[in-house]
Amino acid sequence: MSIKTATLNGVATIEIARPEKKNAITIDMYKAMADAIYDAQLDSAVRAILITGQPGIFTSGNDLEDFMQRPAQNAESPVFQFMKALTECDKPVVAAVTGAAIGIGTTLLLHCDFVYVSDEARLAMPFVSLGLVPEFASSLMLPRLLGNVKAAEKLLLGDPFTAAEAVECGIANAVLPASEVAAHARRIAERFNQLPPGAVRETKRLMRTALADQITPTIHKEADIFGQRLRSPEAREAFQAFFEKRKPDFSKF
Repeated sequence: MSIKTATLNGVATIEIARPEKKNAITIDMYKAMADAIYDAQLDSAVRAILITGQPGIFTSGNDLEDFMQRPAQNAESPVFQFMKALTECDKPVVAAVTGAAIGIGTTLLLHCDFVYVSDEARLAMPFVSLGLVPEFASSLMLPRLLGNVKAAEKLLLGDPFTAAEAVECGIANAVLPASEVAAHARRIAERFNQLPPGAVRETKRLMRTALADQITPTIHKEADIFGQRLRSPEAREAFQAFFEKRKPDFSKF
């Protein structure tokens, strides 16, 4: 398993630990992360959750080979269970991002309460370039955060952006030297040991009320179209080009 979990001083840590594959996430890893979030929710000793990757890499997104062999079929699929667990989590979630955060590596940050990124981090949502569409309610949340024209740069063009831009866009709280990100994120998570947990949970719910009823329907709508796009000729060309390490040719479509 390439997900490591540990609970220390009131913080449940979920570590993406597959550096040999640039922390690409498989179906089994999604299940492990979903289970870890649900376990943290039920553990009264846990006051906050910390999601982190490896030095120099948060995650390169989905493991495309695994994803093609075992595509998400329905709401019970591990990837959707992970999304459900994170969006419904009422305990504070802190993310520590060093290096690249691609695809879901960026979209999951939209559902965290605190995000700290290293000065060498690069974020991107290259769904369109793969013949796909956005996921994890990013088509809803990005335009609200950035406005339509800036969201178009990130979602339609798939332009990568820096840690400083992530802070400017409201996706992240602060940029830190890579060596300081994990420790700073943990300090923030541990602060919840000193705060009343009931008040924290209710405040988080109140902050998210305006979008709560829209997020789940948007995730499912995106997933339906995502599944259709996954079987499209454009996606097949994009994925084949990826595996063949060449530039895709969309001129025939």
